[in-house]
Amino acid sequence: MFGFFKKKNNAIELNAHMVGTVVELSNVPDEVFASKMLGDGLAIEPTEGVLYAPCDAEVVQVFPTKHAVGLKTNEGLEILLHIGIDTVQMQGEGFEAFVKEGDKVKKGDKLVAFDLNLVKEKAKSTITPMLITNMDVVEELSVNNGEVNANSVVANVKIKK
Repeated sequence: MFGFFKKKNNAIELNAHMVGTVVELSNVPDEVFASKMLGDGLAIEPTEGVLYAPCDAEVVQVFPTKHAVGLKTNEGLEILLHIGIDTVQMQGEGFEAFVKEGDKVKKGDKLVAFDLNLVKEKAKSTITPMLITNMDVVEELSVNNGEVNANSVVANVKIKK
């Protein structure tokens, strides 16, 4: 009788984690991301240096170098946002985190600001993956392509029940 409520509950819309163009993971210039070793998802080639929360979640990790953030949703989805490729070697230079572990964030909240030109200069790529790292809980993942901003829905995730 109330089954339709449960169905809606196990679907999550993920908004773009930055402004730019969606890139398929297979086109990310890093084998770990391109081969989906850490999880499935998408990446964005950014046109501005801000990382946004793609959904309501808890911040479970902010890397000391501020180039990556881990999130967990109420539904149990674990998401890794990784700014650029080989940005860990920048040791946090040009990155400013606005959140810390344990913070609750809302879709669209600013997580990290970074100097896009500095990343272009010092890292392998500015392409920024958003991965679901616990794909075992995902029944279905669909990704939207194209130009996006922080209000654009880039993925729909159906959680196994």
